[in-house]
Amino acid sequence: MGLSPKGVQLLLEGAKALGLDLEAHLPAFSRLHDLLVEANRRTNLTALRTEEEVVVKHFLDSLTLLALPLWEGPLRVLDLGTGAGFPGLPLKIVRPELEVTLLDATKKKVAFVAQAVEALGLKGAHPLWGRAEELAHLPQHREAYGRVVARAVAPLCVLAELGLPFVALGGYMVAQKGPRVVEELEPLPRALALLGGGSVTVHTLVLPVAQEERNLVVMAKEAPTPSRYPRRPGVPGKNPLC
Repeated sequence: MGLSPKGVQLLLEGAKALGLDLEAHLPAFSRLHDLLVEANRRTNLTALRTEEEVVVKHFLDSLTLLALPLWEGPLRVLDLGTGAGFPGLPLKIVRPELEVTLLDATKKKVAFVAQAVEALGLKGAHPLWGRAEELAHLPQHREAYGRVVARAVAPLCVLAELGLPFVALGGYMVAQKGPRVVEELEPLPRALALLGGGSVTVHTLVLPVAQEERNLVVMAKEAPTPSRYPRRPGVPGKNPLC
C-alpha cells in the first residue's frame, strides 16, 4: 500500500521545512506507516490513525529533534517511553549511525517496535521492555547514553528523574514539549540540582503542516546522579522532585 501521493508530498515538504531531504528514506517511512495502520487494526497502539496525522504528528514531529546540533557521530540514544516507536524510529531511519534503544513499559508497544525494527532492517535499534525506574539502576544502562529523548511522556520534573540517570556525563536529555512548557520550566532547576543536571536551553520551532509550536527542552548532564535516583516505580510521578 504505502503512503499516498498526498502523504509523500506532506512528508517531503514538511521535512524540507525542517531542513531535511527524506527522498532516500521514503520506502522506510512508507513501510512504517503501513505497519502502524495494520497494527492499529488489531490493537489500540496509537490514537493517531489518519495518514496525515501519522505523517505530521508522528514522523515530522519526531524529526523536529534534528533541528538541534546534537546528533553527529555514533551516539548511543535512549528513547524513553517510545510508545509505538516515536521519536526513536524516525530518528534511526534518518540517522542510521545512531545506536538507538527504544524503551517502553507496555509490552504490546515494544512488540510492535520489535516488528518494525525487523521489517525495516534497522541495525543498531534495540526494543526494550521495562520500567525506567528499575532499568536506570542496572549497570548496562546507568549513565550509558550520550542522549536521552522523550516525547509527551510526563511533566519535566518527572522526566528529569526518569531520564537523567541514563545520561552519561557530558551528555544531554531532550524533552519534546508543546506550547505550554513555561510553567514546567520554572521549578525544574530544583530537580536538576538533585539529579546531576545542569544548564537548560529551550529551542522553539513550528511543526510543519500543523503550524503548532514545539519546544525542545535540552537538559545537560554535568554531575553523576546519586544512586537513590530514580526512586522506585510510580514514586517519581506521584511525588515529583519539584
